[in-house]
Amino acid sequence: MNLRGALIWVALALAIAVPILAAAQSPLLQWRDPIYIIAGFSGIIGLALMLVQPLLISGVLRGVRTRRVHVWLGVGLLSAVIVHVVGLWITSPPDVVDALLFRSPTPFSVWGVMAMWAVFVAALLAAFRKRVGLRIWRVGHSTAVAVVITGTVVHAWLIQGAMETVTKGALCFMVFGAGVWVLRQRQAWRVLFNKKNAKQLL
Repeated sequence: MNLRGALIWVALALAIAVPILAAAQSPLLQWRDPIYIIAGFSGIIGLALMLVQPLLISGVLRGVRTRRVHVWLGVGLLSAVIVHVVGLWITSPPDVVDALLFRSPTPFSVWGVMAMWAVFVAALLAAFRKRVGLRIWRVGHSTAVAVVITGTVVHAWLIQGAMETVTKGALCFMVFGAGVWVLRQRQAWRVLFNKKNAKQLL
């Protein structure tokens, strides 16, 4: 690995570690149950994984088997979402039910639920990639990912919780920027209009 590659990995590690460490120092954690804290940090880890995923696909990160790691981190992201939701369910079932039914008075809940369902859709499309066909998979997966990125970033930004404002804002900005950059770079929607592009977008 060259110096540039090493610097990218260091920058990525700092971008992920700093917000998590800042959140771990939050005084709000003193009044929270362990399950709630686990649920909250699962959400933070999920947000962090969303920064790594597009960088893997773009080829920016060197020194790893990017596609295989992308798949495993996708499983990790799905697991983080499930732990996040189940943990919140255990601590406050009525709030989770209201959020799932889109009747919660808090705007961040709507964005979070939208992102959650989009994560499930992206995971299902990835699991049945060979069955649904390349064109449907590429467009469907990219669309689901766009919803995941937008919903998660807005969800995280609106929550006034353990995450420190500046580091949270920086992480959200990087997640959104990396996601938009890679989606634009991949141009998955072109496969709807040009079959020749399909193989090029693998």
